[in-house]
Amino acid sequence: MGVHLPSMALKAKQVFKLHSFVSRHQLSSVPKGHFAVYVGGTEKKRFVVPVSYLNHPSFQELLSSSEEEFGFSHPMGGLTIPCKESTFINLTSRLTNY
Repeated sequence: MGVHLPSMALKAKQVFKLHSFVSRHQLSSVPKGHFAVYVGGTEKKRFVVPVSYLNHPSFQELLSSSEEEFGFSHPMGGLTIPCKESTFINLTSRLTNY
């Protein structure tokens, strides 16, 4: 009774290809130097923001509220910020020159 290595290797190869495809797709949807966040109530909207926002105190407050509400388990699979979309847009529009 032996293990069929060729079939295991084939499955591993398929999983790797799928993972590579998904990774490339996700990377292509977020430009270098940016990251995606999900904002809103029941219907969350995805925003792509520059990583430079991470240093701004107002944005850090949003991150703290996200940590308090979700910890490190975010329902959308990405960083979720628990605030109104209008609040987020108002804050980030003031950070555009930051």
